[in-house]
Amino acid sequence: MVAALLLSAAGCGGMMPRQYEYEEEMYLDLDGTATVYVNASVPALIALRGIPLDARPTARLDRAAIRAAYSSAVTRVTRVSSWRRGGRRFVHVRVDVYDVRRLSEAAPFAWSSYALARDHDTVTFKQRVEAPSGRPLPEARWTGAELVAFRLHLPSKIQYHDAPSRQVERGNILVWEQSLTDRLRGRPVSLEVRLDTQSILYRTLWLFGVMIVVVAAMFAAVIWWIVRKGHASEAARVS
Repeated sequence: MVAALLLSAAGCGGMMPRQYEYEEEMYLDLDGTATVYVNASVPALIALRGIPLDARPTARLDRAAIRAAYSSAVTRVTRVSSWRRGGRRFVHVRVDVYDVRRLSEAAPFAWSSYALARDHDTVTFKQRVEAPSGRPLPEARWTGAELVAFRLHLPSKIQYHDAPSRQVERGNILVWEQSLTDRLRGRPVSLEVRLDTQSILYRTLWLFGVMIVVVAAMFAAVIWWIVRKGHASEAARVS
């Protein structure tokens, strides 16, 4: 389980894993519900989101403080776990979101504004990440090579996106990256995606249903032909 989370949090860049100090990974549904996974070091949660935690590597993780921070009228925390990397503690939080348009009402996501709108055959999602709300943390001793990422898993065909890489990863995934240094300085990150209004899962199930109907019709036609041929042979013998 921990290994899977590390792979998700790190991503891939060539042969070496890209190591993120902070990552928000959103699985968005067309109805506005979502699941967000936050993978971050304890120092990053303190410096970027102002969550009151003990930054010492040997400190016991205050899971109650994390649950309290991410719980709100629009969110529900379903998992808090942790692991270590490079002698430091990292945290994984799973958050169910009832309406992504109101997600900024939850304190850890208040640095972002969210918009989700439908227009004819297009659903548009926008997110803009502004300045952090934590406190300086010189004891973190960051090197300047640390990365932050905002990752979207999307449910339908992508018509347009402004992700810097311009590439859609396998599984309909887009990634916006930023250096931790720029994130600490409050350099904004803007995300925009336009999607089909019909989900890939719905389309797949619809096609599967059509195939079942076609196969059933062919099977029925073969049975009818066999029965008809049998009746014709019987009639010929009687005559």
